[in-house]
Amino acid sequence: MSSFGHLSAVKKLQTLASSPIDFSKPGALTPQRLEKYAAHALGFTLLYGTERIDDAILKELLHLAQEAKAMEKMAAMQSGVAINRIEGFESEERAVLHTAMRDVFDHRQAAPVAKAASEVANLELKKLEHFLTKIEGRYTDLIQIGIGGSDLGPRALAVALEPFHKPERRMHFISNVDPDDANGILAKVDLKKTLVVVVSKSGTTLETLTNEAFVRTAFMKKGLDPKEHFVAVTGEKSPMDDRSRYLASFYIWDFVGGRYSATSMVGGVSLGFAIGYQGWKEILKGAHEMDYHALTEEPAKNLPLLSALFGIWNRNFLHLPTVAVIPYSQALHRFPAHLQQLDMESNGKRIDKRGRAVDFSTGPVIWGEPGTNGQHSFYQLIHQGTDTVPLELIGFKKGQYGMDLEVEHTTSQEKLLANLFAQSIALAVGQHNQNPNKFFPGNRPNRILLADRLDPRTLGALLSYYEHKVAFQGFIWDINSFDQEGVQLGKKLANQILALYRSKRTQENVPTFPLGEAYLKISQKNILPTN
Repeated sequence: MSSFGHLSAVKKLQTLASSPIDFSKPGALTPQRLEKYAAHALGFTLLYGTERIDDAILKELLHLAQEAKAMEKMAAMQSGVAINRIEGFESEERAVLHTAMRDVFDHRQAAPVAKAASEVANLELKKLEHFLTKIEGRYTDLIQIGIGGSDLGPRALAVALEPFHKPERRMHFISNVDPDDANGILAKVDLKKTLVVVVSKSGTTLETLTNEAFVRTAFMKKGLDPKEHFVAVTGEKSPMDDRSRYLASFYIWDFVGGRYSATSMVGGVSLGFAIGYQGWKEILKGAHEMDYHALTEEPAKNLPLLSALFGIWNRNFLHLPTVAVIPYSQALHRFPAHLQQLDMESNGKRIDKRGRAVDFSTGPVIWGEPGTNGQHSFYQLIHQGTDTVPLELIGFKKGQYGMDLEVEHTTSQEKLLANLFAQSIALAVGQHNQNPNKFFPGNRPNRILLADRLDPRTLGALLSYYEHKVAFQGFIWDINSFDQEGVQLGKKLANQILALYRSKRTQENVPTFPLGEAYLKISQKNILPTN
């Protein structure tokens, strides 16, 4: 049995899961319950009265965190212990210090490894401030070329903060190796006024290098020198760390994983360009405040730990395989895509930290779209489908722009919040009706994370909240949330198939790959000629 299965709290929670609270019973969900099951910190309120828990379950969930040493493991992570490892097997053997990227204003975390990491992060910050001053007024558009963590996090943040972008600063992202992605972006910009940020830690990411070459060619066709427009964000001394080809280089460190890199220079160059250096610092401050909260707050009030525990309750004890993240904020419409990678690449693991196959479910499938749009599409399944889908709902009391209109005596923001709260209630309580078509079973667990307004500081804290929620779950499951071996096999096979494509043009001999050759034969007739 796994170490998770040996914990005494797991056995007690399995018993308690046989009869959790039934919200469909009259009076089960009350105003007093909503007020009781709430936690407040850093301007956020976590409302979890609509989760299927009670005092006994909450007590055992907190006991579970204690038994699994979740808080101690968070301290080890933030102090720079090499927790990215699988004991007894070849693995990355690295510290996990994305938190050090924002621990540059307040060194309460004084462990030597973490302090050293924050010092190198501060050097990059100073480089960024100087660079942004140097290029002021030269560019109106920025294209970021990257994939995975080099795209999803920075893109989600950039989209979320559009109201805070400096005048005449526009952001674009190219990630897919599909040429239509690059062509579509190039058609929108004036290359003379465009800065291109190429992001790859290794400097060898095939999709990114291909897209970079694609865009460089477009600059050269316009008679422009790419060196005056291209910036590298990469590992020090990687193939991309080449000042003869780039206007500037910023560094990514081994101790920052891709999906945790949005607050490193992976996001810093583009976000600093878009919202200014001070705006970028606000993101870092918000993230750091949540880091410190996750590290020091007692478990019963620790927002990301509580969220992690409710997720484990739903996944391992109520046996629910997916989670829908629904931001009631149009600004966050790309945020669930970032959380898909953050959660599923981190906790989509089938072995524990000693290389043993686990005998329980780990990371759920994460998906989502903004409310209220989702209410008019997939909420039908959530309310009346055969599978129960837990929801994480995100809301804000105020809009970003500060402009609204009363229609029928309520504002748009009030309508948005009314829908958020109504869905939470409806999912939990359901509706009894003699007509089976109008019957809603209820007992759909959900929780709400509510804040005042989505600004750079709040967004930084929100990002950190989810990073730590995912990390806490990995700590409790005793899996490694910080490697991603699952993406490597597909890359290896893709390179073998590319060798087959290449051999058709170069006549070189390549190793046989019958399955790849079969697909090549099927598709070859549809390959477009190259320019």
